[in-house]
Amino acid sequence: MVSSIFITGASSGIGLASAKLFFKAGWAVIATMRSPESAVELKQLDPSRMLLERVDLLEPGTIEPAINAAIKKFGKIDVVLNNAGFGQYGVFEMMPPEKIREQFDVNLFGVMNVTRTILPHLRAQKSGCIINVSSGAGLYALPLSTMYCASKFALEGFTEALSYELATHNILVKSVIPHSGITSTSFADTAKTRVPMDPTLAPAYGEYLGKVIQKFESMEAGRSVSSDDVAKVIYTASTDGTDKLRYLVGTDEYGSIKARYGSKSDEEYMKHMRSVFNE
Repeated sequence: MVSSIFITGASSGIGLASAKLFFKAGWAVIATMRSPESAVELKQLDPSRMLLERVDLLEPGTIEPAINAAIKKFGKIDVVLNNAGFGQYGVFEMMPPEKIREQFDVNLFGVMNVTRTILPHLRAQKSGCIINVSSGAGLYALPLSTMYCASKFALEGFTEALSYELATHNILVKSVIPHSGITSTSFADTAKTRVPMDPTLAPAYGEYLGKVIQKFESMEAGRSVSSDDVAKVIYTASTDGTDKLRYLVGTDEYGSIKARYGSKSDEEYMKHMRSVFNE
């Protein structure tokens, strides 16, 4: 029986790249997304190993039917890739409460809902691997990304704590952490449309908004890691047989990862981060 992977957010970016990579490697792939009918590339692949299902993390009721369909077709699920998520830019004071709730409903509670639903199956087979796609913004915080960072910091804590609990059931839990921006994905453009960033909307933040937006634009221009690169790391995390928790993917142009893990004190770390965003 071939290995199988259940992927959320497989319509584009990292999710799509992962679906294609695992399929090419001979896996059975359950590619889930809000609109499976639009998955043109995946529809062209052999349906004996490619199953397209609708999952919208804002509609928890769509999760269990997709998982049941996957188990019915392939007999089991070996790896769960919680990839679906989104970002939004804007200072906290400008964010409507409903946008904040949506951020957590997808990036955190959506992951939890998928995980909770699949766990009885993984425990029964006494094996499996859950991989959560996190972000550098779950290790170090960024201005204008308060709620995105909050959701990813929470995801990192959830992932690590869950890894301890599920080790007793021979289930691995891992975090793949793209950072410094990823090419071939619409993440940044989508994030900009979620919450308006026009400095005129918040005069008190206008000058700072303009400065940080410029900084982000320079960071985006320097991207060198693609969705395919991240998918390869996800494949490694799925197949290396280790209990390694975090897999970092990306460049560290502004030294945020180095500062987070290499600083001798929290004061040293904060000095570095403020030098990037407050000077």
